Amino acid sequence: MELFEVSADVHALIEDLLPVVNPSARFEPALAQVVLPVGRFEPSATTWTILERCARADRVAWPRLVEEWLIYVSDRAAMAIGDIELLGDVRKRLRIRMVPKLTESERQGLAIVSAGRHFDAMIMIDHPQYGGPLTLARASLLGLTDLGKLAVPNTYQVELADVDVHDQPLTLTESIRVIHKPGSRYVSALVAELHHFLADAGRPGALVAVPTHSTILAYPIVSEAMGAVFGPFRELTKEMYAASDDPTSPDVFWWRREHALVKLDPDAGVPRDPSPPEPKRRSRLRFRR
Repeated sequence: MELFEVSADVHALIEDLLPVVNPSARFEPALAQVVLPVGRFEPSATTWTILERCARADRVAWPRLVEEWLIYVSDRAAMAIGDIELLGDVRKRLRIRMVPKLTESERQGLAIVSAGRHFDAMIMIDHPQYGGPLTLARASLLGLTDLGKLAVPNTYQVELADVDVHDQPLTLTESIRVIHKPGSRYVSALVAELHHFLADAGRPGALVAVPTHSTILAYPIVSEAMGAVFGPFRELTKEMYAASDDPTSPDVFWWRREHALVKLDPDAGVPRDPSPPEPKRRSRLRFRR
């Protein structure tokens, strides 16, 4: 059956059952939504889902389907408000965190997008007790949409606005660049913005590592000493990765402007005469709910 054919009868069932299932809720037929007051909040649920279910089911099953749906949206509203009470304005807590590429099964249910061949960009809720990776179910529960438009500025313009960038000695003659914010779990997100920190890197590019989520290491390849730097650079990366309680990746990458990161073979180092690199795919980190 078409939705318009069932809407009048299903909406009538909602009006009959709502006082029994959730006496504090109200139905707004003009907007086709149920309003579910919880304390000072008034989340709502459109009837689109239940209309679709009833359109596919026998009419005799409609009362049961409507009752189950009303119980579900009532419980969901209470859970959402519980999260809001714990977290405050969740939209302000969204952050981006780069993680090594996950498998398809690991990605299931998470608010995550690909950030190239080696990393995924994961949306996090930043809270010391109740935070963690944002799941699609939780995003739906909290009514969060346009996740990228929230998490990207929160991360780059707020969280990392005061990130420290300095050079420090690695060998007797060579220094590396350290991009760091003590205690932050999101500096790894800057792996997508390295061009801002490597303006002095010429055509050969730079060695890059993300050993922990609070630190990125980089060595602009501007010297013939690069071959002697790779070993110490790799060892420092491995040491930081092993010692961290929030590690990211033990790998070393080759970065070049407008090209994708290349993971380097620990034994081979940076190629002297590389084949043409894979073009970098431009991405706006388009997260979907």
